[in-house]
Amino acid sequence: MKITSSTPKMKELVRNKHKIDAEGQILGRLAVKTAKILMGKNKAIFTYNENVGDQVIISNIDKIRFTGNKLKDKKYYHHTDYPKGLRSETLESLFNRDPSKVFRKAVSGMLPKNRLRKLMLRNLIIMSSPKNTKEGNN
Repeated sequence: MKITSSTPKMKELVRNKHKIDAEGQILGRLAVKTAKILMGKNKAIFTYNENVGDQVIISNIDKIRFTGNKLKDKKYYHHTDYPKGLRSETLESLFNRDPSKVFRKAVSGMLPKNRLRKLMLRNLIIMSSPKNTKEGNN
């Protein structure tokens, strides 16, 4: 008995569009759903070494919910590459400045840490609310 396995051909791959409304949803739970779709784990042809995921369009990102005291307690750190250059910012201030950046960081942390992460994040489109001037944020 001969067992064969096939890998998906990138030319034959069909990418679907998933539209998700973020209004009233919790940040982490929505980020998990989004990361699974971007990786392609919801497909039968999922492989770790290829980008087989679909495109995800998120709307109303500024109406997302946070549980607990995360708005005050959670901090994001980055270093400026200068001495004493460690900077921190709370979730609340980053969310008020740019809500799409908070969601993109959450999803990015859930994707694999390899060359495919950048390719997968290209398939994430975040739509702001009408009050913001940005239409799509890639």
